[in-house]
Amino acid sequence: MNKTKIHIRRGDIVKAISGEDAAGQKTGKVLKVYPSKGRALVEGFNFVKKHMRKSQDNPSGGIVTKEAPMAISKLAVVTRAAKKTDKE
Repeated sequence: MNKTKIHIRRGDIVKAISGEDAAGQKTGKVLKVYPSKGRALVEGFNFVKKHMRKSQDNPSGGIVTKEAPMAISKLAVVTRAAKKTDKE
């Protein structure tokens, strides 16, 4: 099995370098990393709409917008001192 090197840790401040979230200079905090899938959950990035069924926990049901994990290859760590990525 291939083991990819993960350069992102939980709590890091990251910036999207490709995809729809890369358009602005937006940064976000890493909430969780999934190394086996090569993905990370980042605060304020990659929103998806989830259709929720009615249940006792969620009596109204409906469509909920929430964050989804995104590929680690699309993220770059922002250094705290310079507020820039290593490639800038």
